[in-house]
Amino acid sequence: QVQLVESGGGLVQTGGSLRVSCAGSGGTFSRYVMAWFRQAPGNEREFVASITWSGGSTQYADSVKGRFTISRDKAKTTMYLQMNSMKPEDAAVYYCAADDVFKSALDRWDYWGQGTQVTVSS
Repeated sequence: QVQLVESGGGLVQTGGSLRVSCAGSGGTFSRYVMAWFRQAPGNEREFVASITWSGGSTQYADSVKGRFTISRDKAKTTMYLQMNSMKPEDAAVYYCAADDVFKSALDRWDYWGQGTQVTVSS
C-alpha cells in the first residue's frame, strides 16, 4: 500500500521561503508521476507542480512558475517543494499525490498524503 506523508509546513512571512516534503513508501515509485496540490479555505484544490519520478520532468502552475521548485530524492523516496518569494495567496494546505500517469482531474489521482498547512503572513 502506497503511503505519502507530508511535512515541513508552517508559518512564513511574505517574501520568505519554505520547503515542504513528501515521504513515500510502499510503492514502485520509479513508475510514478508525483505532484503537489494545494487547497485554501473556500477554494477548490488546485495543481501546483508535478515531477516524473524516473526522469525528473517537471510542470508548474503559472501562479508559481519562477518561485517554486519541485524535486525528488530517489534514495530517500522523498519529493520536495521549495517555495520562494511567497505571497499571501500561497497560503493553503499542501498535498502530495502519486499516480502512474498525470491526471488533469484531481479526484482521479490514486494516492494522496494527509496534507501540511502553509500560512503566509502579510
